[in-house]
Amino acid sequence: MPDGESPAPELPRSAAADGPAPRIHDVAIVGAGPVGVFFAAALAQRGIDVVVFDKRSRAHRHSRAIGIHPPSLAALGRLGVLDEIVVAGVRIDRGVLRIHGRERARLDFASTGAQLPFVVSLPQLETERILRTRLAELAPDALRTGVEVLRVGREAASVRLDLGGGLPSVRARMAVGADGLSGVVAAALGQRGAGRSYPYRYLMGDFADATGDGALAVLHLHPSGIVESFPLPAGRRRWVTHLPAGVGDESADAALLARLIAERIAPEAAPDPATATMSSAFGVRRRILSRMASDDGRLAVIGDAAHEVSPIGGQGMNLGWLDADALAERMPALLAALGSPPHDAASPLADLGRARLRSARAAARISEFNMTMGRPTSAAGFALRRAVVATASLPPLGRTLARAFTMHDR
Repeated sequence: MPDGESPAPELPRSAAADGPAPRIHDVAIVGAGPVGVFFAAALAQRGIDVVVFDKRSRAHRHSRAIGIHPPSLAALGRLGVLDEIVVAGVRIDRGVLRIHGRERARLDFASTGAQLPFVVSLPQLETERILRTRLAELAPDALRTGVEVLRVGREAASVRLDLGGGLPSVRARMAVGADGLSGVVAAALGQRGAGRSYPYRYLMGDFADATGDGALAVLHLHPSGIVESFPLPAGRRRWVTHLPAGVGDESADAALLARLIAERIAPEAAPDPATATMSSAFGVRRRILSRMASDDGRLAVIGDAAHEVSPIGGQGMNLGWLDADALAERMPALLAALGSPPHDAASPLADLGRARLRSARAAARISEFNMTMGRPTSAAGFALRRAVVATASLPPLGRTLARAFTMHDR
């Protein structure tokens, strides 16, 4: 067993062990966010018996993540929900970078060569609604909300999930965590992962859109910190900017965000705080596990349960979907190999995990570049950034950047 992995506990036999054999699902998923529900639906689409648990009784109400990149759009197409996603969201075909109100660079996503050369902006709560509806079509009884998984452990030929609220334990041939790095499946793997917290803090909010920018994604460079602006459905716009040092969360509200936008772009650019439907301050962390699966192939983690990257750039949710899509494609063969000594599922699962973690590390580097370009800087530092920006839309660099920022190779 590799360093850092402790075995999941062997669980005691239940009182029902001497009665009828309990049902053993093929896969049990912990976490019913956008990644967990996508994965459950993708498994059900393949005829795999899946159950997914979430301790929340309802989905999050805030917009949260909004960007759906081309590789994820392709995966959502395979799941059968692409048309609904595109109709519900805003199609973003290009982004521009401005300094003091003047356009200095442009990225055309059509230049990437992707089959779907655009990004869709759609609030996460709406994305989750679409995914939950699709799961209900494929496996009406799979989703169990308001149910907490307390711990996960191995039994002879399965894993066992102990549930809160006095509910009976559930068994499955494999358990997959989509519930974050502090989740129970990551704990059963004995994985914590190497990581760091960054000193940067950001403030974001959703407002009525009075910019006239339509479906453009717009980045405004300023010496005091970047301002990002993305279209949302229903005539709204997401704004994100770097928070000044020393500003506490209690002061980080929609009014402050509007004031920072006015200072860093122009007074007339600032959204009306009265139209805000959400504002939130957030910090940035990076943490990536060293492995995504157990030696016997019965435990695995995907999405934020395996890797946490900066939300600047909007890659986190997309990385999770791509994990889920890749694992779902291989799951029929992995399940067939489980229980065939010497654990024939372990090697391909480990190979997949290594490939997905490489992708997460690449995404983390892109996020770090974004944060570096957007943090406060001196006059000399800002002059250097302007010089870098001047080359950003020149071919072939513009095409390379467009591919990187739309996760073309993730």
